[in-house]
Amino acid sequence: MKNATLMVFNGSGKALEEIEIAIPVLNPGEILVQNLYTTICGSDLHTFCGLRSETVPTVLGHEIVGEVLAFHPEHNQKDYLGNPLEIGDRVTWSIFASNADSVRAKEGMPQKADGLFKYGHAKVTEADALHGGLSTHCILKHGTTVIKISKEIPLTVAATINCAVATVAGAVRLSGSLQGKKVIISGVGLLGLVCVAMCSADGAKEIHVADVNEERLKLAEAFGGNVQHLLDKDADLPTDIDVAFDMSGSPDAMEMGLATLTVGGTAVWIGAVFKTREVQVNAERIVRNLVTIKGLHNYNYEDFVQAVKFIEDNHVKFPFEKLVSAEFSLEDAESAFNYAVADKPIRVGIDVARKNNNEQ
Repeated sequence: MKNATLMVFNGSGKALEEIEIAIPVLNPGEILVQNLYTTICGSDLHTFCGLRSETVPTVLGHEIVGEVLAFHPEHNQKDYLGNPLEIGDRVTWSIFASNADSVRAKEGMPQKADGLFKYGHAKVTEADALHGGLSTHCILKHGTTVIKISKEIPLTVAATINCAVATVAGAVRLSGSLQGKKVIISGVGLLGLVCVAMCSADGAKEIHVADVNEERLKLAEAFGGNVQHLLDKDADLPTDIDVAFDMSGSPDAMEMGLATLTVGGTAVWIGAVFKTREVQVNAERIVRNLVTIKGLHNYNYEDFVQAVKFIEDNHVKFPFEKLVSAEFSLEDAESAFNYAVADKPIRVGIDVARKNNNEQ
């Protein structure tokens, strides 16, 4: 029986604990995956720093890409799209598992459906520990959307598909057609850069980007952000925007986005996943200008499919591979978190494959 190595998070301020466990027998519907690469998401950093509460011990990391090692004997060995799966295939999977037959799943909200389980957020127990990115292995539970992907996609890019890219795909879905539209995107982290690229690929006429960081605004140019706005007291913002995306979660940014919208405009908010002050909304302006506000947390099945397709079609066109500023081994994961907190890069990578050489 092979063993798995995990870097366990026991609470903010405590060192990550390296442990080794035997890989358990798979349950019906499960797939054993060898994790290849994990990128550290903002929510991981919030947990690491104590800004977000998780039940501990846990294994952080949900932006993961891996290769199939084994199936439960009763698994149909097909991915969500019906493609055959084989040992050694590279796969990405949804950050959640849930009951696909439940009411919310059928209504297009599987991320809020019955039986919800989230990778990188679950408690480590004696019977269930392989469910995070900071581990050599992951067991994909029944109800997880699994999609086979091309090995030509760089691991640094493939790891982000099931979080940032899929979430932005959902935001773009909510925005409606972007062909010929003027958009503004506040918050130029990974979510914002992916959104810039998707808006560009979908034919947006003008893509405005707004942030407090001038270097990130310049970075957005390579993804199609053709108008930059440095958010200071003298920021000169447009007022004829069709769609305002907020990726920052900042109330100031969301209020700014609403102020830029033209008649019939739409605001799509996906960054507000942490506690902050309430957003101030001018209800009369919303009503008279026929403005729509939409929110999205995570994504649904089809958003995930679109995310995979987008990266397969565009990973060469846009410089996603350059967004990982530094790379660490699994055993040095704590250094990776400390670097991410101190330097605030777009992404830091964990090359899990380096650690897989010690399998028994």
